[in-house]
Amino acid sequence: MEASLGPLLPLFERERGAGRALALGVLVHTAGSTYRKPGALILIAASGDYAGLISGGCLEGDLREHARAVIESGAATMVRYDMRSADDLLWGLGLGCEGAMQILLLRCGPDNAWQPLEHLAAALAAHAATAIGVVVESSRADLAPGSVALPAPAHPAAPALATPTVQAALARAITQRQALWLDERSWRLFVVPLALPPRVLLLGAGPDAVPVVDFAVRLDWKVTLVDHRAAYAVASHFPAAERVVLTRPAELATALELREFSAAVVMSHHLPSDLAYLRVLAATAIPYVGLLGPAPRREKLLADLGAHAAALQPRLHAPVGLPIGGRSPESIALAIVAQLHAFVHGANTHAEVVPKAIQYVIE
Repeated sequence: MEASLGPLLPLFERERGAGRALALGVLVHTAGSTYRKPGALILIAASGDYAGLISGGCLEGDLREHARAVIESGAATMVRYDMRSADDLLWGLGLGCEGAMQILLLRCGPDNAWQPLEHLAAALAAHAATAIGVVVESSRADLAPGSVALPAPAHPAAPALATPTVQAALARAITQRQALWLDERSWRLFVVPLALPPRVLLLGAGPDAVPVVDFAVRLDWKVTLVDHRAAYAVASHFPAAERVVLTRPAELATALELREFSAAVVMSHHLPSDLAYLRVLAATAIPYVGLLGPAPRREKLLADLGAHAAALQPRLHAPVGLPIGGRSPESIALAIVAQLHAFVHGANTHAEVVPKAIQYVIE
C-alpha cells in the first residue's frame, strides 16, 4: 500500500500557516477485515478537525482524543483497535469489521520542521516518487518511536537512521510501491511510499468532458485537457483541472511532456482530430489509451493509422469505459473513470460486453 497525501493537504496547509502542530496517524498494521490497509494516513488538528480516514468514520472520534495528547506531549503513541469479537459492542458502535488495526500517532509541527508532512507535500507538488520511514518500536534511548527517516539528501531525525540500510529500504519501497518493514536488533521501521496521483490526458474538451474531470478530480487525479477549438479549450469550464491547453492535435507532443501521463482518452468527437491524436499517442509509451465511439469508428481509425496501429492496439481501450449501463454524459463519464480506476489499480479493464452508452457518439 502507498500513502495518499492529497486529502490531507488543506488541513496541513491551514494549521502550518497558523503555526499549530498536528498529529499524523500512520496505519502500520491490520489483521482481518479492515476499512483501510497499512500505509493509510490521517491528519488530526488540536481542534479535533481531521482529514483522511482510517475507518469508515467510526473510530476517528476516539482517535482524536489520543491525537490531542500526542500534540500536547510530543511523544508518539500507538493506538490499537480490535473488532474481531463480540467485544466490538464495547465501543457502542457495532462496527462489524471483524478486524484489528494499529495506528502510530506522531506530532508534526514547527519543532520538527513539520516532518514528514513537509517532505511528502514537496514531493507531491513536484510529482516525484518518494517514501518515508517511521520508527514504530525502539528500545534505544537515542531513537524514540515516531522518529522519521527521509531519503537522502534530507536529514533524518536521528543519526541511527542515517545508514545505507535505511536508505536502501526507502529506495526499495519507492521502486516496489509497497509498504515494508525494516527490522533491526533494537528497533523497527515502517516504510511507506507516497502515492502519486495518476495524470490523465483528455483529448477533447467538449461538454461531455466536464463530468469526466469532476469524477477524476474527486479521486484526487490530475487532469489535463487539450482541444484545438478555442471555444472549448477554456480553463474556466474546468476549474478543477490541472491544465487546459489550446493546441492542434499534430502539435500535441510539442505542447506537452507526454511521458508524465498514465492514461489518455481521445474524445474530441471529430474524426480527423481523433486520428491525429491517435497517431501521436501511438509513438508514446502511455500505457492506457481510451477512444470514445462505436466499434466501426474504431476500426476506421485503426485502418487510417496504417503502420502506426500496431504500436497502439495493445494499449487501446475502444470503445472506452466499463459496461455499467446508462446513456447520460454522467453515466458515460462514470464508465470511463471506472475503467481508468481499474487499470490504475491493476484490475482487468477489457470488458467483453460493451454498453450501448459507450458505443453511442455523435460524429
